[in-house]
Amino acid sequence: MAPERRRVVVTGLGVVSAIGVDEETVWASLLGGRTGLGEIRGFDVAGNAVTIGAEVDVGPLDARQKGKLRRADRTLRFAVEATRQALAGAGWLTGEEEGDEEGDEEGGGEAPVLPIGSIWGCGCGPAGTLYESHRRFAEKGPAGMRPSTVPNCMANSISAGVSIRFRLGGTNQVVVSACTSSTNAVGQGFRAIRHGYADAVLCGGVDAFFDPFYYGVWNNLGVLSTLPDPERALRPFDADRAGTLLGEGAAALLLESAESAARRGVRARGEVLGYGESSDASHITSPEIAGQVRAIRAALADAGIEPEDLAYVNAHGTATESNDVTESRSIREAFGAAADRVPVGATKSYFGHTLGASGTLEAVGTLLALEHGVAPPNLNLDRPDPECDVRLVGVEPLPLGRGPAMKNSFGFGGGNGVLVLGRAGD
Repeated sequence: MAPERRRVVVTGLGVVSAIGVDEETVWASLLGGRTGLGEIRGFDVAGNAVTIGAEVDVGPLDARQKGKLRRADRTLRFAVEATRQALAGAGWLTGEEEGDEEGDEEGGGEAPVLPIGSIWGCGCGPAGTLYESHRRFAEKGPAGMRPSTVPNCMANSISAGVSIRFRLGGTNQVVVSACTSSTNAVGQGFRAIRHGYADAVLCGGVDAFFDPFYYGVWNNLGVLSTLPDPERALRPFDADRAGTLLGEGAAALLLESAESAARRGVRARGEVLGYGESSDASHITSPEIAGQVRAIRAALADAGIEPEDLAYVNAHGTATESNDVTESRSIREAFGAAADRVPVGATKSYFGHTLGASGTLEAVGTLLALEHGVAPPNLNLDRPDPECDVRLVGVEPLPLGRGPAMKNSFGFGGGNGVLVLGRAGD
């Protein structure tokens, strides 16, 4: 007999990004067409061909965390704040627990353990700590290495740090699959709840890699836009696009069974209806249509819907030459005639390409678009590329019809992850 398929709702959202560190500011920026891209100021970018990125203003985090995470990697600081917002919004935190940043740096102490998992997606791990550790080793050798280097440099220090700080007693793990990481994390949490292995899972994504090493190697990869104006440089699906630009940030979704949310009396902000994944199995950096189509069709089948049922697609939309054309052709092949009707938007021109965090950051934007019934503009889409033969959202907000949305994520390594997200109550 097939296992019971429980409904999985989203009861909390959290976001830390270059366009805002709360959902209200993020939504206002998306609707108002305000990008977070600008000249990088967090480190010396001399010697790099591209000096534009989407950096987070940590001032609001400093005010809330009050220095209690001063030794933590930037990824953990972002993840903690996104988690705090999501748990608070879902009614899992009291006012006292929300102020835990006043307490010791290790976390929740004697607070009760919550029956919630912690699954995070991250492409680079704690990049700042890794860079500083390598620099210290180069300068001082083994004698200069701190004993804390090992736990602080583990990729799973992110999920573990969140779990410890908020006393989350469910599964604790990090998914590393490049730009698909946090979409895969949401997919894992969704399946665990749907099939009864958990009632609640905090699914997040985070990356922060503005340091001389990580940024430098990306700069040399040849995929970053060399257009000089930060507000115009990232142009998904535009004929004059010149490449992507990097951003940092974090987002978290508190997933919960519909029964659990109803029992606790909290409102759903949306619903995860389906998830599909695949591997291109062809090339480490070049995307492939057939693999993407398999993931899209799997997500639609999992949700039990047809392409024409969708109200919106939030595309991976990196603004690179290969991605945008490949993704458009994948949507066309998977959707058929529905590709002429379903609007397609991309939001990396707001957040920057946040790598492992992009799936959850853009999923938050997608859920807000469904909640408000309007898709954010496609920034800088002045001349849509005729090779991108889908119905693209224009440079103005677009009212959405009823129906769910699709969120695509496609990463280096050939990993593909696709979510189908619904409005609350549909």
